[in-house]
Amino acid sequence: MTARAPERSMVLWFPDWPVTALLRDGEGMPPGAEGRPIAVVEHNAVVACSADARADGVRRGQRRRDAQSRCPGLVIVPADAIRDHRAFSPVVAAVEEYAPGVQVLRAGLCALRAKGPARYYGGEGEAARVLLAALAELGLADVRTGIADGPFTAEQAARAATTRAEPVFSVPAGGAAGFLAPLSVSVLADATPGEPARAADDLPGLLARLGVQTLGGFAAMTPDRVRERFGERGIRLHALSAGWDSRPVEPRTPPPELHREVAFEPPLEIADQVAFGMRVAAEEFTTRLGAIDLVCTELRVELFGDRGEHSHRVWLHPRSFDAAAIVDRVRWQLAEDQEGLRSGVTRVRIEPAAVDAASHHAPALFGGGPEERVHHALSRVQAMLGHRGVLTPEIGGGRWLAERQVLVPWGDRVGAQAAVRARPWPGSLPEPHPATVFLEPVPADVRALGGEVIDVDERGSVSAVPAFLAESGRSREITAWAGPWPVVERGWDAARARRAHRFQVVDAEGAAWLLVCEGESWWVEGAYD
Repeated sequence: MTARAPERSMVLWFPDWPVTALLRDGEGMPPGAEGRPIAVVEHNAVVACSADARADGVRRGQRRRDAQSRCPGLVIVPADAIRDHRAFSPVVAAVEEYAPGVQVLRAGLCALRAKGPARYYGGEGEAARVLLAALAELGLADVRTGIADGPFTAEQAARAATTRAEPVFSVPAGGAAGFLAPLSVSVLADATPGEPARAADDLPGLLARLGVQTLGGFAAMTPDRVRERFGERGIRLHALSAGWDSRPVEPRTPPPELHREVAFEPPLEIADQVAFGMRVAAEEFTTRLGAIDLVCTELRVELFGDRGEHSHRVWLHPRSFDAAAIVDRVRWQLAEDQEGLRSGVTRVRIEPAAVDAASHHAPALFGGGPEERVHHALSRVQAMLGHRGVLTPEIGGGRWLAERQVLVPWGDRVGAQAAVRARPWPGSLPEPHPATVFLEPVPADVRALGGEVIDVDERGSVSAVPAFLAESGRSREITAWAGPWPVVERGWDAARARRAHRFQVVDAEGAAWLLVCEGESWWVEGAYD
């Protein structure tokens, strides 16, 4: 059976899309990073960098420390595929308004059939420039377009033969093999998305070790030798190297429009007015989700001010959002972000950041029991008092027990402090922890048998054996003790440095105490019940 002939394809490439997505989305942007060189890092290697970083010598594929040595002021941001695709989705939707049938190859790279747009706009080059003009209106000035026989050749044309000044390059029909011949075999590493990565990753290096450095050299090998050495995957990549890309463009099925936007003219400055204006949109939002059997568990709210301000936040819910809960979040965000929005609100956008099957949130046949009643009661109180009107305790991170007690607003995800707890906290107390923790330190007095005050020197040695503990006006005999364990904070800052030592003691009544000696002072941090 004869292989299918390549079809004319057009590929849009957005250089360094992870950086563009970070700047457009805003989520994950470190404070104070605006205007500084940025590099997005994955597995300790640079996957994308800004133009300022590239001017300082940062390159894709560099080790993180090498990039930082070339650019000391470099801002490092972890890669986030979800953020990249989220920011790319509206871009693809904008392209589909001018040329339907777009296939997303990966975030920052998409392909479409060239035949239809070329007929409509009067040529392949004209169609490409129409799309580039539409993308420029979205603030995407640096987009490259390659046109060739097959998506693979078109992608290489966009990457290797375009510049910011000349963003469109077209490989003539039938000229794919000649265009690809001088390119390095390393471009085959990402040639077949969606297929097993091991063969595609190993093949370029293996070819290089065999002395085959270019696609033209690989294409010159006979198919029988390629199949014998590399198998069917090798035959597939061999055909791509020869310009024979039989893959058709597979247009995506556009997802349903789940977001809602409300514009206010004139701008509104009173939070209750904005919340009232969002009631209908919130009802439509939940209705659209319900029509496809989904509920929203994480809600993204964006507020736009009259002077260009932008407030962005993702809200969580202990169950799922209904219309009233959505309106409450808009109101709370306006109240909590008064510094970010200093002018009237011109536009509000809501969209689901995470959804779940509606069947997982259906009410029980015989009611939800006490847990359901508690949820409704707390949600009603929170709606009246505001986001931080109902708080729940959670264990956070820190060296001192009192600072590990964190109050989280009702509805925020349980375990939100897990990442903070996972950080290294040198000097923190290992488990088991005291059952009673004093938020305000309780003064104590620890003395030896002779009555002398006990202290700890710089080397961590105790001046005498602890024998008596006095706290809250009561003296106790110490029958057992352990320690000291040092807690050192901010040793680099003489003004804020802190050095203390922990002790565990047991009194004659069998009560266990966690004591802290700091300088010449003693205090009780907790009690083991």
